[in-house]
Amino acid sequence: MSKINCGVLNCSHNDENICYANIINVGGKNARKDSDTCCATFLDSIVYSDLTNIVHSNSNGCDVVSCNVGTCIYNSNELCSAKSIEVNGENVNLYSETDCLTFKTK
Repeated sequence: MSKINCGVLNCSHNDENICYANIINVGGKNARKDSDTCCATFLDSIVYSDLTNIVHSNSNGCDVVSCNVGTCIYNSNELCSAKSIEVNGENVNLYSETDCLTFKTK
């Protein structure tokens, strides 16, 4: 995976719109549209700000995207095969309020 573009500004893994989690999990098993998906790796930076500093100093960005979205064309044996993905969400408090904008139905 080349990079995860993240528009979830208050996620602790987000640094300048790039995700620095070691692995992310995209959920939404029977999704029909991108708003039915979510980034289950979301951590609110207000709660997890200390973790953010440690993770960013030891990371080159996300390496693996685990995908639980069985209806997505990019799901290959529960791994995302897209070259890059975009995650977004406004005023996010819970991971379920995020969306994988790269989702495309099979």
